[in-house]
Amino acid sequence: MAHEPLAPEELLLEGFLALDTPEGYRAEFIEGDIVVKPPPDGDHEGCISVVMRQVTRRSVTDMDVSGHKGLKLERGSRCPKNHVIPDATWAPRERRLFRGAEPWMPADGVAMVTEVTSLRADRDREVKRHCYALADIPLYLLVDRERGSVTLFSEPGHDDYQQIVTMPFGKEIELPEPFSMTLETTDLA
Repeated sequence: MAHEPLAPEELLLEGFLALDTPEGYRAEFIEGDIVVKPPPDGDHEGCISVVMRQVTRRSVTDMDVSGHKGLKLERGSRCPKNHVIPDATWAPRERRLFRGAEPWMPADGVAMVTEVTSLRADRDREVKRHCYALADIPLYLLVDRERGSVTLFSEPGHDDYQQIVTMPFGKEIELPEPFSMTLETTDLA
C-alpha cells in the first residue's frame, strides 16, 4: 500500500527531530524554521542564574525548574508544531511535571517560561512570545540584555499576552501567583 507523501512542514519537522546537533548546541523548530543556537555566553547564564536563585528562594509556591527543557507547543494555527527550548521552565513542584517527561513535552501545567536574549533577540521578543501565548503558558519572563530591561507577559489570549509590564534593570518587577514575589533586577545589569 502506498503512503501519502508528507506535507512540507511535516517533512521539515521529521528532519528536525532527527537532527544530531553538536555538543552544547540547541535546535528548535519555530514556525517552520529550524534554528540551531550555539552554547550561551557567560553573561546569558549569569542572568538565568539570578532569576533561578531568586524564584527558588522567594516564590510562595515550591517550584521545580528545568533549564533548557524541550516543549512541544501544538495549539493554535500560527504555531502548530513548534518545538522550543526556553532558558528556564517553571512548574509547581506538586505537579511533578518534569519527572518521566519525554525530551519534548507538552506545555500543560507549565507556570512560567523564562528567556534571556542572545543573538536573535527579536525571536524571543516576538515569535516565541506569540508561541508561548498560543500554548496558554500563563507567564513569560523576558530578560532583554540589549534593552536593559525585564518584561513580564501575562494573561495569554488572542494570539498574544494581554498584560505586559516592562521594567529597566535596577527596578523590581512583581511576579503574580503562583509565585507571588518581587524579582529584583539590579544583578542583571
